[in-house]
Amino acid sequence: MPVQMVENRRLYRQIADQIESLIGAGEFAPGDRLPPERDLAAKLGVSRATVREAMIALEIGGLVDIRIGSGIYVTATRKTEAAKDDPGPGPFELIDARRAIESGTAALAAVNATGEELDAIAENLAAMRAEHNNEASSWEADRLFHLNIARATHNALLARTVKELWDWREGPMWTRLHGTLYLGDIHDRWHADHERILAALRKRDPAAVAASMEAHLLGVKEILLKAISENG
Repeated sequence: MPVQMVENRRLYRQIADQIESLIGAGEFAPGDRLPPERDLAAKLGVSRATVREAMIALEIGGLVDIRIGSGIYVTATRKTEAAKDDPGPGPFELIDARRAIESGTAALAAVNATGEELDAIAENLAAMRAEHNNEASSWEADRLFHLNIARATHNALLARTVKELWDWREGPMWTRLHGTLYLGDIHDRWHADHERILAALRKRDPAAVAASMEAHLLGVKEILLKAISENG
């Protein structure tokens, strides 16, 4: 397969561009099945996560169809005009950014949050538990839990940054990742993660809350990576 080694530091977009070029050159025709993601990752010298992000970008562009349990199939030789815009950061890139920013943000909130702000965060967690069977309501409660932690830092720039990171979760890359994966029942685990974050906030323990936030986001990434391994 005429592919070029890609350095680990590069993003999913370079992988997608290389596969797109191969499709455009006729290496893969509409209807052809692409090599398995694990094989592409080995040939390209990148992680499975990066390859999955690249495949999602190609699917958004109308070039491939990801079929769980079957494979990834070429559907066209060039992008549609409507899909040529940058779809935004990859899901794993986004999680890593959140780990870097939200862990420190939570530590600052442990120092600066008022009692009323901690109560509001607790209400968000209660709503997550109550609405776990309603995906939209549970997602909104989760979003508010994290945004209210950022607001409790009393640092407007951090609050804005965390909001922007969460806004990217509404983009096509993150949405499509969830649409291609079966995540199973993870609510209990995530609720327990949030309980630990809140407990550390109430104890005013910056180190503990930063570690709890880091562990939670690492867990999210691990679940997604495991789902890719099982379905890709």
